[in-house]
This record gives sequence, C-alpha cells and structure tokens, in this order.
Amino acid sequence: MKRVLLDTQVLLWWLSDDPRLGIKAREIILDTRNAVYISAATTWEISIKKSIGKLSAPDNLDSIVEDEGFDKLPISLFHGEHAGDLPHIHRDPFDRMLIAQAQAEGLTLLTNDGKIRQYAIKTQDAEK
Repeated sequence: MKRVLLDTQVLLWWLSDDPRLGIKAREIILDTRNAVYISAATTWEISIKKSIGKLSAPDNLDSIVEDEGFDKLPISLFHGEHAGDLPHIHRDPFDRMLIAQAQAEGLTLLTNDGKIRQYAIKTQDAEK
C-alpha cells in the first residue's frame, strides 16, 4: 500500500485523462489499495487560477475528489509553519504547502515538478 499526494497538475491531468500522465502514475492512482490524497492547497490553487482566467478546470472539485475516492487533506497550522520553514528552492506557495504536507504526513508526492524533487521527500515521477 502506498500513500500518495497528487500535485495540482497531476490531479488536472487525471481528471482530463491527459496522456502526459504516465502509465506507472495511473496505476498508482487506480490501485484501490493505495491511499490517494488531494490537498486543500490544490483546490485553492485551482480556484484562484480559474478566477483570474489562467486555468480551465471543472467546478465542484470537492464532489469530484469524493467521487474519485480520493482522501481530502486539510491544511493544518503545523503544515503552514512547516511550509514557511522549508528551504527556498521552490517559490510557489502552493507547491511549498504540498511539500510540507508530504513531509509531515509521510506521503509520496506524485509530481512532474523537478524542483520539488530537490526537497527531502519521497516523490514519484508523474510522467512515467
């Protein structure tokens, strides 16, 4: 059993059946023995980018995440403090939160972002 946190881009690829999402990544997400988490930071990032016209994504992500059988990962005060204490390799605050959550919760972050791999967390390449 794996415990994985989907990066925002990975969630969007999954929902749109984008071919950039690799076979191994799809297998991990589809395997019902695995716990697949979606962070509140992901839905927050998507909603902000949708509202300013930088992204097209489905509405009702809360329901979609539930329908997909994914686990919802709230943001705690500890996560917030930890995100602020991370080395400044990555400047994106949403990605920094995902990194902090993966570290704090012992999750593997499924991502295609090379900068994230520079942190002390387990990652899985989403394009493989």
